Formats: sequence, C-alpha cells, structure tokens
Amino acid sequence: MIVQTERTILREATHDDAPFILQLLNEPGWLRFIGDRNIHDLQAARDYIDLRFRENYDKLGFGMCVALEKQGQSPIGLIGFVKRDTLDAPDIGYAVTETHQGKGYAYEVSSALINHGWHHYGFDKIYGYCLPDNIASVRMLEKLGLTYLRDQDVNQSGEMCRLYVATRP
Repeated sequence: MIVQTERTILREATHDDAPFILQLLNEPGWLRFIGDRNIHDLQAARDYIDLRFRENYDKLGFGMCVALEKQGQSPIGLIGFVKRDTLDAPDIGYAVTETHQGKGYAYEVSSALINHGWHHYGFDKIYGYCLPDNIASVRMLEKLGLTYLRDQDVNQSGEMCRLYVATRP
C-alpha cells in the first residue's frame, strides 16, 4: 500500500490488475485525453503493467498505482507519479473509470499522494499536465494547488499541454 484515504487504498499494480487496465485504457475518456496505448488483450495489459509501472517502481521507487475503493476492494483508477525526460521533477497523473468519475476519488487520492510525495519521497517540486480542452483535469490540477506554468509539448508528441507545478510547502 502506498497511501490510504477515508474511502480508498492506493497500491502498486500487479498482473492481477490486467483486466482492469484493459478496461480503463480503452474507455473513451482515456482514449481522448491520454491516448490509445494499443492495449487490446490481457497479455498486452500485463506487458503494459511490467513496462510502464513495475519497471518504474524498481528503478525510481514510485510510479502509477491502482486506486481501490476500500469497501469491496474494487479498482477505480490509476493514480501516481511519473518521471519524464522532458521535466526536471515527477508529474502526477490520474485516470478514474467513467463509473467512478464525479465522486471526488481522483482529488481525494491525488491530494493524499501529493502529500506523500513531499514527505515520503522528498520531492521539492511536482508537475501536472493535461490537454487544454480537458476542463475537468484543468480544474483538478488547480484544486490540488498546482499553478499554471506554461504550455509545453511534455511528451514530445507534437501536442501542446497545459503544464502546472507545485513546490514543497
């Protein structure tokens, strides 16, 4: 377990999460605002967990994690830190399933995780970014206390994103 909130538990992803990853990465919101990761079967989902999550846990000590509802232990989203070559500090990422959106889960877990980043990982700075038309994410980053910094092609994909930053309080 990475962090725990009143309603959720955040933990590292395992191969057991492959069905959930397959579902989430193919939801319309993920495809529109994050992009198609070409995950269309359980083996591809397991490979994605190994390459995108487990490798970062081993190398950096952090990464994207699975958020679970405490009651029932069902997965509701992916939330965690990612270290990108284009940024000098980690960024926080989050994606919650359509059925769990609008219930405050992403804010609840992201807020606890940012606090964990300051106190457990010792981060001095945390970024967040999203596409300019992802109004829900813009609001979320601002609610989390991040401040708009600039537009930047964070993923070197030709797509400009709104980049936000917070510094250790």
